[in-house]
Amino acid sequence: MTAFFPLDTVRIRLQVDDARKARSLPFYDVVDIAQEEGVLSLYKGLYPVVTSLVCSNFVYFYTFRALRSVLTSDGHGQSALQDLLIGTVAGVVNVLTTTPLWVANTRLKLQGTKLKSGEPSHYPHYDGMIDAFVKIIRQEGVKALWSSTIPSLILVCNPAMHFMMYEAMKRRLRNRLSVKELSALSYFLIGGLAKCVATTATYPIQVIQAKLRAGQLSGNSTKHSEFAKILHLLRSRGIIGMYKGLEAKLLQTVLTAALMFLCYEKIVVFVFRLMGFQGPVKK
Repeated sequence: MTAFFPLDTVRIRLQVDDARKARSLPFYDVVDIAQEEGVLSLYKGLYPVVTSLVCSNFVYFYTFRALRSVLTSDGHGQSALQDLLIGTVAGVVNVLTTTPLWVANTRLKLQGTKLKSGEPSHYPHYDGMIDAFVKIIRQEGVKALWSSTIPSLILVCNPAMHFMMYEAMKRRLRNRLSVKELSALSYFLIGGLAKCVATTATYPIQVIQAKLRAGQLSGNSTKHSEFAKILHLLRSRGIIGMYKGLEAKLLQTVLTAALMFLCYEKIVVFVFRLMGFQGPVKK
């Protein structure tokens, strides 16, 4: 995540700043931000994002593995549909548990930034995650910490699709090659390919999610006003406009997910062998 963090910075800027134009390659966007605000601005909010990512992945992977262990303990085999359902439940648990973390770190990433749209930053100065929680609750209410819950729940299909396709491709490749364990390169490639498909399919919802977390679509008085702003965003940007920043997101998230699944498989095998299971772990 640290290695690809500048791409995440580009992604969030393109999603929330309507006036910033996406360059032909994400590398040029990285250079633009570095020239405008300095190299360190590319890593603004790194610690809270890494903290949120660690907590989120722990909740998701722990829930997924626990549910799958329970459902397959009676000897029934695994299927893509089962992985999709388990992934969905794990995603819902993850969203309800960790959404406040992501709202806080989005504010931390954007505080002090100069949007090309000219929209002023209305956030107070946050000194960290805890301070962000306190000030958001004090000024906007507890509900603001879960401001992106609805699109986040819809986006549960992203990791669910990711896991379903990853597990399906892994099983098929194992059967085709007649092996119990795949190579590190195979885990890397199928992890990246699965994430690429899932991210492309759900990216417009991620744009709405980012704007809600940034407080740009929050209604002043009623839920209708918030919904109206979302509709206005969809009309003003159009379908193509809702994919602005996709290149940076794909490059960052696919490489991160590929490395994550590679490490995940190796760590699972190591832990199970450490616990006394010799030989490849059958999953």
